[in-house]
Amino acid sequence: MASTNITLRRVGAGASVGEFMQVPHVTQGHDPYWIAPVALIEGPRLNPKSNPWFQHGEAVLFIAERDNKPVGRISAQVDQNHLKIYNDATGFFGFFESIEDQSVADALFKAASDWLREKGMKRVVGPFSFNINDESGLLIDGFNCPPRVAMGHAQPYYQGLVEAAGFTKVVDMRAYLTPMDTALPFKQLKWLKRSLERNPRLAVRSLDPKRYDEDFAAIVDIWRAGWVENWGSIPMTEAEGKHLAKETKLILIPELVSIATVDGKPAAMCMALPDFNEMIRDLKGKLFPFGWAKLLWRVLTRRSFLSGTRVILMGVVPEYKNKPMGSQLALLTVGAVRDASLKLGMPVCEMSWVLETNTQTCHSIEDIGGRIYKTYRMFEKAL
Repeated sequence: MASTNITLRRVGAGASVGEFMQVPHVTQGHDPYWIAPVALIEGPRLNPKSNPWFQHGEAVLFIAERDNKPVGRISAQVDQNHLKIYNDATGFFGFFESIEDQSVADALFKAASDWLREKGMKRVVGPFSFNINDESGLLIDGFNCPPRVAMGHAQPYYQGLVEAAGFTKVVDMRAYLTPMDTALPFKQLKWLKRSLERNPRLAVRSLDPKRYDEDFAAIVDIWRAGWVENWGSIPMTEAEGKHLAKETKLILIPELVSIATVDGKPAAMCMALPDFNEMIRDLKGKLFPFGWAKLLWRVLTRRSFLSGTRVILMGVVPEYKNKPMGSQLALLTVGAVRDASLKLGMPVCEMSWVLETNTQTCHSIEDIGGRIYKTYRMFEKAL
């Protein structure tokens, strides 16, 4: 039985953030499917000066130590944009890591909960790192393969630690694995082609690199409008949209981003990213001394280096949502991404995440051959 002489250390910018980023190497470093984030990318994410989330959010980071060695970590955060929309006195936790020891998890959750109570919160939900537009949910099924870009990994015992600390399920989020070569039946593809030919109002195109900022802004606008009614939705701010565009530009392949228009106006979109995790899997989170050269080569040759993609954004403007035109627009964008994926030699796509309560989207993905291969869970607890 492990001793309970655990100390909690609150950390901030500087070297302490580096120590915070090292904790998963202790808790998950033994797992061949865990992929270490690149420190030079993860660091700015935790820095209020570089992450626009901090313009409307406040967070605190804790490291749990035993005998001066890290054994766990957690964040606690308050998002003012969430509170403005829902007015529910709810704060979040995230970045949870722990060795297999309930006393460590309990100490971490107590520290996070105490801080949230000080901020006037009455409920905590998570994990979010930092909000629903970032990595969300705790992996509870699908541990036998690595996560794709911007998706989290966890150890099987994490769920037990969270539940034993008094948290209960809110909702599950599904990740679907979809083979692009069979993603749309021939009859559907033929119908989509005919619909474009017969309806001059409709058009579908790839993202235009020459007007990257304009196209990306349109994509964010569709996403923001189309997902506003989803559970926990927090519309991305303009600053966050520009930040995402900047971060994504390095690895984005224009052909994997599809925009459908009606009378020339963007009405639906589908964005797939090449799996960045494939590029960094063997770097162990470090770019020096030689990792930077490997990553640069892989970015430059990503079309030949990568095999998989992840659809991170899909959406239809509210005007057409839940209408026949909306289904047609969605299929047009997915079909275009499918065709591009096959031409680029990236035949397997993850579509994630999808709320289990979003039955229409779940059925649509399952109808084109998608199968659930990972499940992430959101938890809650009264404070």
